[in-house]
Amino acid sequence: MEDMSDIVIVEDNKYNVEFILEALDKHNLAHRIKVFRDGGEALDYLFAAGKYSDRHSSKQPRVILLDLRLPKVDGLELLRMIRANETTKMIPVVVF
Repeated sequence: MEDMSDIVIVEDNKYNVEFILEALDKHNLAHRIKVFRDGGEALDYLFAAGKYSDRHSSKQPRVILLDLRLPKVDGLELLRMIRANETTKMIPVVVF
């Protein structure tokens, strides 16, 4: 089965991740969530590169929860790249 997530969380603070996951779980939305701790790994996942090169990039998450202050690739640059790509530009992104 394909590694596919409905919700992608890009957040480097483990306490914020725990808080988000707990809130999603309370509303029965905690299934098929993928968490990334830096913008570089999130980019690889979204664009099927690096260790995610076997993932089909046409199958994208339904929403991305994005922190702006991230290691490697910051959230603003990640957002620019998401919006500039035909495959990802329509994914709703919630910035926090």
